[in-house]
Amino acid sequence: MRIRSWKARSKRALVAVALTTTVVAGTAGWTVGNEQQPITGPPPGTSSWRADHSLGVRLPDPATASPTRITAFFDSLSPARRQELAARHPSVVGNLDGAPVALRYEANTRSLKAERARERARSTDPGLTTQDRERARALIVRYDELLTPGRQILAFDPRGRGQVAEVYGGLEQAQHVSVVVPGSDIDLSTFDRATDKYGTPAGMGRSLYAAAGGRTAVVAWVAYTTPVGLGPDAATGRLAEAGAPRLARFTQGLTAAGAPRPAVFCHSYGSVVCGLAAARLAAADLVVLGSPGMRADSVADLHTDARVWAAKDDSDWIGKVPNIELFGLGHGEDPTSPDFGARHVPTEQAEGHTGYFTPGTDSLRALGRIASGADPADATRTIGART
Repeated sequence: MRIRSWKARSKRALVAVALTTTVVAGTAGWTVGNEQQPITGPPPGTSSWRADHSLGVRLPDPATASPTRITAFFDSLSPARRQELAARHPSVVGNLDGAPVALRYEANTRSLKAERARERARSTDPGLTTQDRERARALIVRYDELLTPGRQILAFDPRGRGQVAEVYGGLEQAQHVSVVVPGSDIDLSTFDRATDKYGTPAGMGRSLYAAAGGRTAVVAWVAYTTPVGLGPDAATGRLAEAGAPRLARFTQGLTAAGAPRPAVFCHSYGSVVCGLAAARLAAADLVVLGSPGMRADSVADLHTDARVWAAKDDSDWIGKVPNIELFGLGHGEDPTSPDFGARHVPTEQAEGHTGYFTPGTDSLRALGRIASGADPADATRTIGART
């Protein structure tokens, strides 16, 4: 009987693993997933930065210097020297956590213009394939959009599928800051796509900024390699493990540059990234929405002093994903389960996997209060959090 019982449990576990492999994903697309190679390490152009001794001092190594060290270095420079570095090394300065925010905006504008010029040349290059020229033309349009006056690009990396972070509101003056971390199928091209608006980091970020009443700045952060479609990348923690240190360093860079500890909002596979980064996040709040799991069994396992919140609507298909972690597949306990210990975010008016940031919903109102730094007692009374 014991052998039969063990076999039954094993069979159920293997079925769950198979289902997890098929179902666990981020924000969209019932398609077969393609294995992605994560972008890791320092920003592009780091070799030239390291070799630059024009200031008469060794520049801090982007691969090893802490965000606090980066901030101290730029504080020691005159405005003219800062501008020199941004002009010579825009791809490094634009992605350097701890560098002044306004300088990063300027550097990324330079990088975007340089990439646009490069793609313009490629778009008419007879030596390239028709497909390559078409891709170049699509990137020109993409870069034109990101260069629209008023957009604040805090990070830009054209490598791989492309990565970007955009700010809504005045980050340098904000009393409260939020960071939105998306799930699968998000990159430079889908960051602010018109379809499924509130399933994109840009849509989530803008909606959250409006809901917070202008009391906060919001960063839509797509600076990790997300899974594409369904498949092993979405069902495993490999890409999340690569993205977690990048997210942790980014939040550390915000606080080093003078911003308050942010509230970090993690959607779908993004919550796996946040779970793995939790112990190192410089975060006041950690909010997961439509989560397949955080690779932790409870809030205590996250080893964070941030307030932890969780939301999952009954209509969200992520609820069909088995909350297991076995043989490296699956992401563990459901953060909305009572045993996990997270505070509750209401979702009665939200619809589906990407409805949490939809205007007019109870979920967005609650998220706006968290983003605006609601007092824990007020948030518990108003939002109905479990303690």
